[in-house]
Amino acid sequence: MRIRLTIDGHQAAATLNDSPAARDLAGVLPLMLELEDFNGTERIGYPLRRLTTDGAPRPSAARAGDLAYYAPWGNLAFFYQEGPAPSADLLVLGHLDVPAEQLARAQRITLAPAN
Repeated sequence: MRIRLTIDGHQAAATLNDSPAARDLAGVLPLMLELEDFNGTERIGYPLRRLTTDGAPRPSAARAGDLAYYAPWGNLAFFYQEGPAPSADLLVLGHLDVPAEQLARAQRITLAPAN
């Protein structure tokens, strides 16, 4: 599923995978998040509610440009560097069509359904 992004006023796009958590995220769009840096690899923000982890895909390491959900904290993670080793707690939801440098500086992101 394609979604529309606005990152600090700049338009971009992303593709969500077909996992239950990604479909759950799509169901709460539009969503605006204030972002903060985490560990020099990702920008994180917190949706209004936790996403489902039922039927989670096999763990995989996040790559630069990936959108993921970290279940223990309930946050979305927008990776601008390679992520940690695969973990069952980190669910990759899709991929952003955004340069890593833009993600690294992002302060606010809005996710919305694509028209």
